[in-house]
Amino acid sequence: MTTKPHFSAVSIIALGVADLARARAFYEALGFSAGPGSSENIVFFQIGGLVLSLFPRGLLAEDAEVADDGHGFDGVTLAHNYSSEDAVDAAMAHALASGATLRKKPRKVFWGGYSGYFADPDGHLWEVAYNPFVKVDDHGIVTL
Repeated sequence: MTTKPHFSAVSIIALGVADLARARAFYEALGFSAGPGSSENIVFFQIGGLVLSLFPRGLLAEDAEVADDGHGFDGVTLAHNYSSEDAVDAAMAHALASGATLRKKPRKVFWGGYSGYFADPDGHLWEVAYNPFVKVDDHGIVTL
């Protein structure tokens, strides 16, 4: 009997970065704390029930056996939801003060929420959002 793989729970999100020390400093400035297993070659951050890892972009591409050509939008964004519009504005201000680049100023959006985007030093897009249709607990965990 074959067991069907279970893909409904993401455990690690890896971001390929150009300068690991710079990326680590940026995420630590946002308030992330490097966890066990972090080294000069990779950094791990516990984010709720997930792990965010930073890995040199070229090595990550090599590991996945894909070209590291860096062309265009990769079609991926990361998001963090907050319980109010004011909290989104505060999060965006903090990200920008930590070295992020503003990509879209937070504002009311077509789906009824409030969101904006910033890019980390490697261009990875982060959305900060308030979604009135979901619950966000005190730990930032979203429930649909």
